[in-house]
Amino acid sequence: MFRPKVPTMPQPTGPAAPPAVVEPTTITPSAPAPPQAPVTPVPTRSAVRLTPGAALALVGGGTGVILVVGAVLVSMLLAVALTATSVAVCAVVIRSVLTRR
Repeated sequence: MFRPKVPTMPQPTGPAAPPAVVEPTTITPSAPAPPQAPVTPVPTRSAVRLTPGAALALVGGGTGVILVVGAVLVSMLLAVALTATSVAVCAVVIRSVLTRR
């Protein structure tokens, strides 16, 4: 009952088709291709240059992201701490009520 049943591979039922005959292809020489036009090289881009305004915006944006992520993490830590404190207070109250009986 608990042993798995392995399916068997089905056998082909009809006659198999004979393999198709492949005709060899011949290669015919063609006219030579015309020479390609010379390609002008694209000038490579130099390193990114930051203006003082762009650098200041980049630093400000990074600082803003760090502050937002920090605020979110601190608020999550505060939520966990408040939940743990409330659970501990509830446990103490329930314990004191049960011991008074």
